[in-house]
Amino acid sequence: MAAVVPVTAEIAKRAAALAWQDLPDDLVERTKQCLLDWFAVTVAGAQEELTSILIAEALEDGAKGPATLVGRSETVLPSTAALINGAASHALDYDDVNFSMGGHPTVTVVPALLALGEQTKASGRLFIESFVAGYETSGRVGRLVSPSHYQKGFHVTGTVGSFSATAAAGRMLGLNDEQLAVAFGIAATQAAGLKSNFGTMCKPLHAGTASEHGLRAARLAARGFTARGDSLECDQGFASSQSDHLNAEAALGEPPSGWHLRNNLFKYHAACYLTHAPIECAKEIRLKNNFPPERVQKILLRIDSGADKVCNIPNPTTGLEPSSRCARPWPWR
Repeated sequence: MAAVVPVTAEIAKRAAALAWQDLPDDLVERTKQCLLDWFAVTVAGAQEELTSILIAEALEDGAKGPATLVGRSETVLPSTAALINGAASHALDYDDVNFSMGGHPTVTVVPALLALGEQTKASGRLFIESFVAGYETSGRVGRLVSPSHYQKGFHVTGTVGSFSATAAAGRMLGLNDEQLAVAFGIAATQAAGLKSNFGTMCKPLHAGTASEHGLRAARLAARGFTARGDSLECDQGFASSQSDHLNAEAALGEPPSGWHLRNNLFKYHAACYLTHAPIECAKEIRLKNNFPPERVQKILLRIDSGADKVCNIPNPTTGLEPSSRCARPWPWR
């Protein structure tokens, strides 16, 4: 029987060791773009009903504190801020994506870093180092369990996102590689999110809980809280319990273009990324053919069969359904 590759330890080692001098200029610039994009979608998402519900619940539960909520006047405890800011930033399904992760990377990383960085007065350079560490971890863990993890019904942003948030927060706290591997174990036992809840407020909640869980995992590991240090690859661990794959070579191999962050995709529309192609096609047809809509008799689309489960909803009952109801096998959420 082949020996199991120590994936958890290796991913933790790479995240903990990442330093400013390792980052090419274009990655620093891309990090700033991700942050700008994140703030834009979060300011809008902060006004959504689900955000107000989460804030009301937090304040009633005594979670008032010093941490900032983007786009809101209320302040809460840092862990609660990670939860609420994360959910708000995914509320409109307008946040960036990465196909290696199979989901939304920035939305899980930034809320944890903002809450922690505000509390510890972290420098901008440390923020960027930590962001890249978290982002790269999302791609590695995503490739480790792809594609069966998503096909089984898990929402990658909520599950894999727990590890990216942990890596980011752990890097900001200065955890060494052994501590970060333990933090991954704490994150692994919290990682959750079901695709069956797409089209409801739970989908953006997944992003918030991933960020909150990652922040908690890193802070607990820093205090000496224990967990397995091989949670990704061990028997009954994250990969074996939530997927049929353990693609260690894909996880630890060099990403396309050298860094996962270089393959970040910003959205043009507040909808699942798979719907963007037909939306852009319709837009181009309208711009190139100046005819009134009433002359259209029939529209025929030839698209990937998976899209049928994303946008073929004749009578949506909520604003969330058309943009984020997705149960296809493709790992692009």
